Amino acid sequence: MQNKLTPHPDLPIDLPTEERIRAAVAHYGESVVIDNSVALLRAKNAGKDFLLYAGGRHALGILEGAPALYWPELWGARALLHVWGESAAPYIVVGLNNQAWRVREMCAKVVLLRGLQVVPKLVRLTTDEHPRVRAAALHALADQGSTANIATIEVRLRDPDKEVRRAAQQARDAIRTRLKFTDAVPETIASETTAPETNARATDAEA
Repeated sequence: MQNKLTPHPDLPIDLPTEERIRAAVAHYGESVVIDNSVALLRAKNAGKDFLLYAGGRHALGILEGAPALYWPELWGARALLHVWGESAAPYIVVGLNNQAWRVREMCAKVVLLRGLQVVPKLVRLTTDEHPRVRAAALHALADQGSTANIATIEVRLRDPDKEVRRAAQQARDAIRTRLKFTDAVPETIASETTAPETNARATDAEA
């Protein structure tokens, strides 16, 4: 077919994403890879070669005429799991609102990995229409949520999706462990509460 492309043999389109991004850093330099990744996330043109670094063989299909859809945006976000600069942070946060669920999910994963503090946005994503986005938001909340978020997380314990329910339980337990939070009544309070009853029983026995 006339639209078939033959990529340069040095482009590692069949390697795993992490290795492709590492090769891109070696070729372009880290700052350029970060900028190009952000460009893809913003649905901007980052060049054919970089698209192949970011998307691998799937990207080759797009260059040959397959619909791009949301894939370049997803690849831009995914690349930021492997290379990072603070300049990318605002675009990851914006990506949490992307119309494509795969992009929202990937941006939530980057939020978790890079420790971006966006709890209100993660709380909103726990009601996302797609279960994988809800689960990714819950995993991120496990890392940065507080006891104030537990009620919201516990709602997802009744989610129709099994993986979301599992993520909700893990998030709730992680927050409690991290903040040493427990539903149990503290011992000092418990002892104060039960002391009168104990004393009453003792008095009755003496009588």
